Amino acid sequence: MIDSRGTPQRGDHAMNELIEVIFKGRRREYFTNPREIPVQEGDWVIVQADRGVDLGKVHHTSEWVKRDDAPAKLRELLRPAQPEDLEASERNRAKETRAFETAKERIIHRDVDMKLVDVEYQFDGNRITFFFTAEKRVDFRDLVKDLASIFRTRIELRQIGVRDEAGRIGGVGTCGRELCCATWLRQFEPITLKMAKDQGLSPSPSKISGACGRLKCCLRYELDFYKEAAREFPKIGSKLVLAGVEQEVSRVDIFRRTLLLLDESGHETPLALSELPAGTRVVGPTRDRRRGCDKTRCGARGTKPGDGESVKGAKLQFPISEN
Repeated sequence: MIDSRGTPQRGDHAMNELIEVIFKGRRREYFTNPREIPVQEGDWVIVQADRGVDLGKVHHTSEWVKRDDAPAKLRELLRPAQPEDLEASERNRAKETRAFETAKERIIHRDVDMKLVDVEYQFDGNRITFFFTAEKRVDFRDLVKDLASIFRTRIELRQIGVRDEAGRIGGVGTCGRELCCATWLRQFEPITLKMAKDQGLSPSPSKISGACGRLKCCLRYELDFYKEAAREFPKIGSKLVLAGVEQEVSRVDIFRRTLLLLDESGHETPLALSELPAGTRVVGPTRDRRRGCDKTRCGARGTKPGDGESVKGAKLQFPISEN
């Protein structure tokens, strides 16, 4: 809230410095800094937590925090962490290992259909969070009672997805770099198989699946580039006539700027996009071809692949001007 003179009012985020603190498992939260404690990126700090305090590391200072993304109510940064706080945090990490084994034993004993992924101790020990994955909702009420009686503190069981699991555990992708979800990726966006198809990638699951078993998040990163580059080329499956011979565009190589043309005899000929005569009429691809119709499915409909009606408005003149 800002008054008529443009001065921030008490309780408004703009009045206080905001910092982003990261915890175990790449969990991030925003905090205010009303005491104007000098902190820098990478500093360990003690912050308010639910029914206690927690220890985290400053991830972004105020100048890098998007205030629009901050929730209405924020907890406060309390103080910089001291060496004894870091020692206590190390002791918590050891407790987490024991708690993980204990929880696994109780899950087996209770025969609960879940996979335990990680355990996180709040710095002051007032809460222990168990992260798990499950294919469907599970009734873990008895399990919570068991864990509460063992650890004598507040217990929270949080179900996460397989992508969150990969982000918490971490790992190295097929590119040789640390997983995006375990480093910088803040939120997951929908990824579809069509994105791989638009980039000319093999639909093989081993090629396009990440460590989580889902489609790789990086399939989205370069999609816009591929789509923009593909606009300069005839679509795969379209037909054109060169030197009186009808040929079909079987493949395109956007990096070498080359078309691969297939004639009726099945012979494939490369052609640089720059060598495609101006004004060449391109038709298609047919609707069946765009749908990826194969002989079996087309035969069931009484048609042949490539015999469908031409796409309306798909008669283009190539090459397209790059300006």
